[in-house]
Amino acid sequence: MEEKFRQQPTNIIKVVLFGPESTGKTTLSEQLARHYNSVWVPEYAREYLQDKWNNERKTCEPKDLLPIAGGQMALENDLAQKATKVLICDTDLLETKVYSEAYYLGYCDPLLEKYALENQYDLYFLTYIDIPWEKDDLRDKPEERERMFKYFKDTLEKYDRKFVILKGDKKTRLKTAVQHIDNLLNK
Repeated sequence: MEEKFRQQPTNIIKVVLFGPESTGKTTLSEQLARHYNSVWVPEYAREYLQDKWNNERKTCEPKDLLPIAGGQMALENDLAQKATKVLICDTDLLETKVYSEAYYLGYCDPLLEKYALENQYDLYFLTYIDIPWEKDDLRDKPEERERMFKYFKDTLEKYDRKFVILKGDKKTRLKTAVQHIDNLLNK
């Protein structure tokens, strides 16, 4: 069972879009994948939780986190085989860990935590809260964006992850992200 949470080895550059809800992660993931003629890994939790909402009118519960983590890693491992030189990840297990702790009073399943910390990426892009919050069925904490941004930043610092904060409009964020990815590719 544990194997499904583990990253498969690969030689490509892996970057993660990381941060609070409604901060442009998906839009930027799509833009970066197009720019690098590669693929991007969507956020599995979105599809999983939207289906749950549509079918049961229920939101995320602690029992959903391991299926979400397994689905995320299955997508990432599959798409890593199809990526060119860079894989853009619209989330990772560390983000799932942050949400688990934020929503469930500090709790994170030990298995999720283990792989959230073991799986490695070349760079994180921490998306800032300077774009408008957009409501949907799953987003629920517009008033907590500042607190959540700090939690995400503190997590990256706590686990010594290499990261860049992305601020500004879509064009500015894309330009900044491309510069940093190009630096990784040129090493």
